[in-house]
Amino acid sequence: MKIRAAVLQAVGSDRPYTSSQPLAIEQLELDPPGDHEVLVQIRAAGLCHSDLSVIDGNRPRPVPMALGHEAAGVVKTVGPGVTDLAPGDHVVTVFVPSCGHCAPCAEGRPALCEPAALANNAGSLIGGGHRLHRVDGTPVNHHLGVSAFADHAVVSRNSLIRIDKSLPFEHAALFGCAVLTGVGAAINSAGIRPGQTVAVIGLGGVGLNSVLGALVAGAGQVIAVDLDDDKLTMARALGASDGFNPSNPDCPEQIRDLTGGGVDCAIEMAGSEKALELAYRITRRGGLTVTGGLAHPDRKVSIQQVSLVAEERTLKGSYVGSCVPVRDVARYISLFRQGRLPVDRLLSDTLTLDQINEGFERLAAGKAIRQVILFDASKQI
Repeated sequence: MKIRAAVLQAVGSDRPYTSSQPLAIEQLELDPPGDHEVLVQIRAAGLCHSDLSVIDGNRPRPVPMALGHEAAGVVKTVGPGVTDLAPGDHVVTVFVPSCGHCAPCAEGRPALCEPAALANNAGSLIGGGHRLHRVDGTPVNHHLGVSAFADHAVVSRNSLIRIDKSLPFEHAALFGCAVLTGVGAAINSAGIRPGQTVAVIGLGGVGLNSVLGALVAGAGQVIAVDLDDDKLTMARALGASDGFNPSNPDCPEQIRDLTGGGVDCAIEMAGSEKALELAYRITRRGGLTVTGGLAHPDRKVSIQQVSLVAEERTLKGSYVGSCVPVRDVARYISLFRQGRLPVDRLLSDTLTLDQINEGFERLAAGKAIRQVILFDASKQI
């Protein structure tokens, strides 16, 4: 079938993206779903820093590539072997299509699925090969097994979580990445306990979800840290107790003074080595520093090695919030419905597919939290 999709032809385009137009809206050919695959009509797709990091070259991926990984939609058809989804079901996409059989999956850590990592890096589906082609037959790579900046997508069954049909698509889409990654980092990776002091460094869509996650976990004090004062205001409105701008050279000492020696847990979501070094500096003796920010592979962090031993410090990575999506998406949606996880307040704006380059320029400039592309089902091919 013919679809419209946003395709990245080359990485490293100059900004502003409103002028360089790194993403071109193309008509592509989409093959029907193969074994254990599903055709989804995309209804909403979020613009995320993981997409931006492919555009600017911080996360090398093969091009041409149809971007997008955080989405919600409707099942249209299912391929052979899919027995637990049916046309009309509403679904959220998950960007690690865990196989369920490799060592990490067997340990209950599907975010680290080994076949999924290989497929995602190669730009293919986990079942092998490509379902996207240009009209001349040239293959187009899939982004994280999803390629959601399109009116339709063929994805692995393991990339989908069925959800309640009453949840608006623009809210549902956020649960596939921003909520899983941010809330999961606080609840799963950090294991925040009631009364603990927590700092979140980097207040994009994922970082603000970490603020919400820390609050719902019962943190006694949540400190927000970002270079943008407007985002600090947003974090306070969501429930953060304090806000600090790290452009102030006294920021680390101010946080350590406020917390009597540092926070129990610092969560870095800026994707910057400087942000991670700051997170480590403001973590107390015996405390935990968690990083979920994706920096360029060449970036390295400098920390005082002896502190890991002499202060019994822990430095820990978090990918997809250490989540088990089939378990956690439902839990987080339940918290949202109870009003305890107001992720809808993070929705900055809604866009059309043709406005995607404008949206990524706003994201790169730090002027948006979460923007969502809405697709008009009545106008899709």
